[in-house]
Amino acid sequence: MGSQFKDKVIVVTGGTRGIGFATCQALADKGALVYACARHDSFPSQISDSIVYHYLDVTDAPSCEKLVQEVVAASGHIDGLVADAGITRDALTSKMTGEMFDEVIDVNLKGIFNIVKPVSAVMDQQGCGAIVTVSSIVGEQGNIGQANYAASKAGIIAMTRTWAKEFARKGKQIRVNSVAPGYTLTDMLKSVPPKLLDQFSGQTMLKRLGRPEEIAKAICFLLSDDASYITGTVLDVNGGMSL
Repeated sequence: MGSQFKDKVIVVTGGTRGIGFATCQALADKGALVYACARHDSFPSQISDSIVYHYLDVTDAPSCEKLVQEVVAASGHIDGLVADAGITRDALTSKMTGEMFDEVIDVNLKGIFNIVKPVSAVMDQQGCGAIVTVSSIVGEQGNIGQANYAASKAGIIAMTRTWAKEFARKGKQIRVNSVAPGYTLTDMLKSVPPKLLDQFSGQTMLKRLGRPEEIAKAICFLLSDDASYITGTVLDVNGGMSL
């Protein structure tokens, strides 16, 4: 086990699957105490005593506030937040229902606001902290059939840059950055036809899809002291797909 995050307490939403789960593993391996939060009733088999599971629905603002209070009561502080909870409800705009649009915005965009608000209050009292939001290349470039998802991820980028300005007022060392993954081998892609996945791979310079642990490494970097002078940025992790 490493010690890069020794004595650090980090909250991860969407922490039981895909990028969030890989991030929890990476942070625990580097010495952090990780609170893996999600609204799934089941949790992957225990892999580390340093990962604590908490049920959390990010669309429920009072529950987000309660979670933050519980983490502070148990651990004394919150050093980092990874806001990763997200869903897709894809359809062409002509076939997308209002409910499909609202559900994605409620989880992906409002949900990040709901967890960042109480965490940032704790960090403001501490005078320091690091927040990483998870956006997407789709939030930068758009994508057919994902008007709701693209809007939510573009909104995350806008909120991230706003928070980087807000939270560091008066010289407080609170950093807010975002990672924008390309197409990554997570559960979200399981329903995508192999032919389409091959097409996505071919659009990258590296001719392959990303792995969750590769995105997790970028998140860990932005949380770490190695990124102590980086805030308000969007780190593209997409194998050169945006070139």
